[in-house]
Amino acid sequence: MGFFELITLAVGLSMDAFAVSVCKGLAIGRARWRQALVAGLWFGGFQALMPLLGAFLGDQFKDQIMAFDHWIAFGLLALIGLNMVREALSKEEEEASASLSCKAMLPLAVATSIDALAVGVSFAFLRVNVAAAVSFIGVTTLTLSTVGVKLGSLLGMRCKRWAELAGGAILVLLGVKILVEHLLGQA
Repeated sequence: MGFFELITLAVGLSMDAFAVSVCKGLAIGRARWRQALVAGLWFGGFQALMPLLGAFLGDQFKDQIMAFDHWIAFGLLALIGLNMVREALSKEEEEASASLSCKAMLPLAVATSIDALAVGVSFAFLRVNVAAAVSFIGVTTLTLSTVGVKLGSLLGMRCKRWAELAGGAILVLLGVKILVEHLLGQA
């Protein structure tokens, strides 16, 4: 996986957390940088931890599924991306709490990083420096989530749909790229 792919992956994975951060900023109202950073640390930390766990799990089963690994990577990324697009186009609005407590943030951090767990599984089948990738994903998510809280407190819901839609599209396109590269490489 090249640097450009890593950047697009990190940004794509960060979009769920960014969208939730925008909502968190909206709920907080006048968010201070300290509050924004707390949210960023929650989301960035889990967004780094989950692909690391996924890569470990994927590595355990890599030898058994090497023949169709590209289909797994494509399927996971496409499924995650399409789900993000569906959520962005949904008319349902989620209520956001202003709380930054562990009880409020833990479920949000886990929920927004489940897709990163699946992406981490695909790392086992790709040439990826896992430590560098998870660090980059974590820092990207931390940064975008921190900014998301501040933007949410300033702009409100206008950014949420766009962020989820863009993130979903990026993940689907990345999955297609992996599949096409593998299939063309076999021809």
